[in-house]
Amino acid sequence: MRRRPEIADARAAWWTWRAVRDVRAQLRAGAVRDVRVPAPPAVPERAGRAVRLILRRESPSCFERSLVLQRWLAAQGQPVDLIVGTEGGARGNFTAHAWLDGESQPDGHRYVEMLRLAP
Repeated sequence: MRRRPEIADARAAWWTWRAVRDVRAQLRAGAVRDVRVPAPPAVPERAGRAVRLILRRESPSCFERSLVLQRWLAAQGQPVDLIVGTEGGARGNFTAHAWLDGESQPDGHRYVEMLRLAP
């Protein structure tokens, strides 16, 4: 049986939507190392379902998604590092990806860690 949405879910969803936009604007302004993700609302951990739903629907970049989710998890007492890795080389196959420590890398990719950001 599915859980009915609660006010906490709406608050978490609104925060996520706003946080993605704030992070995106800061990154466009060139503030990669100085990005500040707004504090999440004080809601139960189960509202994380709404956070993940909005992250799927808003299609943030992997870096935007990881920054927002890292902030959410830290507020829930689960601090986790954000990792940025690269794949490929000088032949033009260069790609980069961001993820949270403990998440798996996308299928078919083997990114090499280049940067780790603590919460």
